[in-house]
Amino acid sequence: MTSLPPPADKPSTSLAPVSRNGRALSTVPTGSTLVMLAEPRSAAAEAYRALAANVQFSSGDVQHTIGVTSAAAGEGKSTTVANLAIALAEGGRRVIVIDADLRRPGLHTLFGLDNAQGLSNVLLEEQGQLPLQDTVAPGVRVLTSGPVLANPLDALASRRLDQVLSQAHAQADFVLVDTAPAGALADAAVIAPRLGGVLLVVSAGKTKRDAARRAREQLERVHTNLLGVVLVDVKGADNLYKY
Repeated sequence: MTSLPPPADKPSTSLAPVSRNGRALSTVPTGSTLVMLAEPRSAAAEAYRALAANVQFSSGDVQHTIGVTSAAAGEGKSTTVANLAIALAEGGRRVIVIDADLRRPGLHTLFGLDNAQGLSNVLLEEQGQLPLQDTVAPGVRVLTSGPVLANPLDALASRRLDQVLSQAHAQADFVLVDTAPAGALADAAVIAPRLGGVLLVVSAGKTKRDAARRAREQLERVHTNLLGVVLVDVKGADNLYKY
């Protein structure tokens, strides 16, 4: 396991992705901004690149459609998705990020994108092409959440989502799907079986053990391929690895 300091003036947090056999993959810090864009030469950015490499080579092609969820809200999953996408896109890879958190979407804010058209529109209407938006990160495109739906769970359970994932996969080397928290809502469990694998984000400072266990059980109940746990807010990580 490596542990990296957070960027200057950012919250002191870190990510510790852990595989199902308990071996640590890496540890990377996260903050309120996209460190891959703001500080691309920082230790934090290098750590996200290491995480991207682990994701890339940990499994076969089927797992190149990957979901990221959390046990509860406010645990950094959207920031993790965004930075991971940018890291994966380096080297010429094509990455599409789908904001499937139709309850509290955040990717349009992180990337500074319009959210008038997005996933919710596609799920309710037959559209020939996905309303993907380019970002300032080369190779990264985003399908934002779109307008709020009255019943997002029914929309996500529809066959139309399978078509969306298929369309996205045909246009990208990696598809990352940001879902609602698995510990509190059924949305992630509806989406997860259609993906190659899922990463579960857990906050060491916030998440109750029961909540983390409930989220994992919820995913395993629908036979999710749980790739690993991303542990955030790890204390004492600042001095273990520095450039």
